[in-house]
Amino acid sequence: MLRSQFGKMTMVTAAGAMLMAAAACGGGTDTAASPAASSGASSEAPQASGLKVGLAYDVGGRGDKSFNDSAYAGLERAQKELGAEIKDLSPAADGSNRGELLRQLAEAGYNPIVGVGFAYGEDIQKAAAEFPDIQFAVVDSASNGPNVTGLLFAEEQGSYLAGVAAAEKSKSSHLGFVGGVENDLIKKFQAGFEAGAKSVKSDIKVDIKYLTPDGDFSGFKAPDKGKIAAEKMYQDGADIVYHASGDSGLGVFQAAAAAGKQAIGVDSDQYETVKEADLKKVIMTSMLKRVDVGVFEFIKAFQGGAKGGTNAIYDLKVDGVGLSTSGGFIDDVTAKVDEAKKKIVDGSITVPSKP
Repeated sequence: MLRSQFGKMTMVTAAGAMLMAAAACGGGTDTAASPAASSGASSEAPQASGLKVGLAYDVGGRGDKSFNDSAYAGLERAQKELGAEIKDLSPAADGSNRGELLRQLAEAGYNPIVGVGFAYGEDIQKAAAEFPDIQFAVVDSASNGPNVTGLLFAEEQGSYLAGVAAAEKSKSSHLGFVGGVENDLIKKFQAGFEAGAKSVKSDIKVDIKYLTPDGDFSGFKAPDKGKIAAEKMYQDGADIVYHASGDSGLGVFQAAAAAGKQAIGVDSDQYETVKEADLKKVIMTSMLKRVDVGVFEFIKAFQGGAKGGTNAIYDLKVDGVGLSTSGGFIDDVTAKVDEAKKKIVDGSITVPSKP
């Protein structure tokens, strides 16, 4: 059962927690949005409910085959299942107009509104104060207002499972991690991955590379940098590289294919989202961060009358994070992964959130 709290209301639903991988990557897999423009996805379900939901993406927009696309899947599900009219907007390449997008949606009558990514934290706070009658949600940032719901995820727990799988599969006992931006959120992915790998092989080597420093979000949209970072790791002996770098992960996959090595995707089931056959065969698994579930459950709770002012946390207990099994590459280590998951859920293992 998936339990998410919004204000004083506790919502319990068995629906959303276990979306299949295809739902995780959503309808955005075939459409690349211009970073500075609206994606143009504004439509109404055949049986309209009067519900108008707005969503503002993080840098990269819809079509990133990862984080943003997962959010869109939740929005699209609300359109199909709840009869919502939806509108999604993408920010400028540097994300400088995030606040403008939120105001644009609010002034157009959308309620609720979701900001995708921690970088929306401050802008959501300002917009929520300016539009107190509108409910907002922000992914990866805590609630900072009475009409704001924080949608938070235990990335370190899912990354721990990725580390276990990688260490079990590695022949060189040498792994790599490519982070898009060196901030506290992405360090959660690193911390969990390293801890999971070392729980299998205490002396395993894990190379670490961040593409840009904290505050420079271009690291999430730099496939060339992702490719260079992964190439170096493979050349140095790593045989599996895990990325938490948004669009930049494409470069990691390209490097893996060129080197004949493997990679681990993030957020959505990236085996399903990439089109190139040579890239599919190198994506060993993906750490699923079910942003789609968080977005959908928030919208559903709003429709039921819930208010903000608190956080909804998606962890392994509610399958808010996990590993994909597409391609069958980790079928032989599933028992080990399941054992680790059980221990995290029952409290036997506490996963660190900092390296």
